[in-house]
Amino acid sequence: MSASRRSGTTDERGPEEEPGRGRPQRSDGPEESGGSDLLAALLDGMDAALCAFDAGGVVTHWNREAERILGWSAAEAVGRRGFAGWAVRSADAEEVQARLMAAMHATGRQVHEFALVTKDGGRVLVRTQSAAVRGPDGEPAGLYCAFSEVHAQIDLERSIALSEALFEDAAWGVVLVDADLRPAVVNAYAARALGSGRTSALGRPLGELLAQGVEELESALTHVLAEGAPPAPAEMWVTVRTPEGEQRRCWRSGFLRLASPLAEEPVPLGVGWLFQDVTEAKQGEQEASLLRFRTNQLHRAARAAAECEDPLEAAVVHLDFALAGFADHAVLDRLADPPRAEGDDTAPVRLVRLAATPAGAPGPSALTGAAGLPLRYGTGHPALQCVERTGTVRATADSLPAERAREWAPARQWPPDAVHALCAVLRSRGRTLGVVTFLRGPGRSRFERADAAYAEDVAVRIAASLDLAGAVRERPVEKPGEKAGEKAGGKPGE
Repeated sequence: MSASRRSGTTDERGPEEEPGRGRPQRSDGPEESGGSDLLAALLDGMDAALCAFDAGGVVTHWNREAERILGWSAAEAVGRRGFAGWAVRSADAEEVQARLMAAMHATGRQVHEFALVTKDGGRVLVRTQSAAVRGPDGEPAGLYCAFSEVHAQIDLERSIALSEALFEDAAWGVVLVDADLRPAVVNAYAARALGSGRTSALGRPLGELLAQGVEELESALTHVLAEGAPPAPAEMWVTVRTPEGEQRRCWRSGFLRLASPLAEEPVPLGVGWLFQDVTEAKQGEQEASLLRFRTNQLHRAARAAAECEDPLEAAVVHLDFALAGFADHAVLDRLADPPRAEGDDTAPVRLVRLAATPAGAPGPSALTGAAGLPLRYGTGHPALQCVERTGTVRATADSLPAERAREWAPARQWPPDAVHALCAVLRSRGRTLGVVTFLRGPGRSRFERADAAYAEDVAVRIAASLDLAGAVRERPVEKPGEKAGEKAGGKPGE
C-alpha cells in the first residue's frame, strides 16, 4: 500500500514522482555517498552508544561506542533482527523487543534499563533512550536507541548532584575561579564570607573583595593552574571588605585544577577553590599557646627570682622575663614618698625611676634609681593616672597625626620609638608602691585586655619583691652572734 493510501488521501502519482517526495530513491552518486559517509562519521564520533532499527526491527546502524560496550562490531550487528539470540538472553528477548518497538508508537523518548549480553558472554546493565524516526509521510519508519552503561550514567548524575549540593547547601565556601583569576561561580557560604552577593562577586578581581591577603591567594591559584593541586590544605589570613567594615579572617583552603574532559589534552578551565572559616579556632589556638608561654615565663621568673639575695634584683628579674614576646621596653617607677594606702590622695604623686631596659636595644634591665630624683611626669601622664586610679591604664599614639605621634613618647620620658603603653600599678599589703610600664614599638599591635591581665600578674610579683626590699631596709642590722631578743653582753631573756 502506498504512503498516500495509508494516510487516507486520494492523491495518485504517475511513474515519475516529484523529486524529494514519496519513497526515497537510492543513489550511489557522489553527493549521497558523501552524505552517508558524513552520517557514519557523526555516529561513530558520538560519546554515547547508538543503534537504529527499521520498522521491522532490523538493526540498520551500530556505532563504535556500542561496539566498545558490547563487543559486537557493526558488521556483526547490522542486519540482525532485534537483540534476540545475540545481545540479550533468550528469556528476556521478547520483553526487550516489545519495549524497544513500543517507542515507535509513543510520544517523545522512552527510557528503559536492560541487561544486555556482551560478545564474550558477560552481562552489562544499560540505560536506553529510544524514540521513533518518522518517514517523509509522517509515519514511523524506525527508531533509534541511545544507550550507556548504568554505572557511567549514575556517576554522571552523582557528579551533577554533587555540584548542585556544593553550590547550594555546602557548609564551606566553594568558588570556581576562571583562568583570569576571577570568580565564575560562588556558593552561598562563600558569598557570605566575601561580604557580597552570589552574583555581585562574579567576574570581579579578587583585589576588590579582599583588602589584604589577595597576593598570597592569587599566587596559590596561579600555581594550581600551572602545576596542579597542592598535597594539603593551606591556611591563609585575609582581610575582607564587608558592608560592616574590614574583617580579619583565617580561611583553610583547598584547591583543585579544573580541566575539560572533552579535550584530548587537558585544557585548564580554572580552579576549584574550597575553603572554611577557621578564624575562631585559630584565635583560640593562638590564645592557648600564648597563655602557655606566659604561664611558663612566670614560672621561670619565680624560680630565678628565688635565687636572688637582693629583693630589688628579684624585681628586675621578673621584669626581664615579662618582656620576652610581650613588649619592647619596660620601666619600673616607685613612689618617692612612703607607700600610699587606697584612697589616700592628699599628697601629689611623685615617682622615681627604679629600673629600665637599656635604650636602643632590648636586654637586661638596669637599676637606675640610686639618685632618687623624682621624674618630671606632666599632668595626665598614664603612670600618674595608674597610681591615682589604682588600676591598669592603656595608652596609644597610633591614632595621632604623624607630628604629634613622634613627640608622644619623648614627652612622657619613654623611649622615642614607643607607640603603645600599658601601665600596671604595684600593690602589696594594701598599699601602692609604684608603677611598671610596658612599651611597644610601631611594628606591634596595641595592648589588649589579655595583655593587661598578664601585666597585672607580673606587677603583683614585682610589688612583692619591692615590698620585701623595703622591709629589709627597715629591719635593724644584727651583729654577728646576736639573736633576736638578746642584748650584747647580756643573757638570753634579759
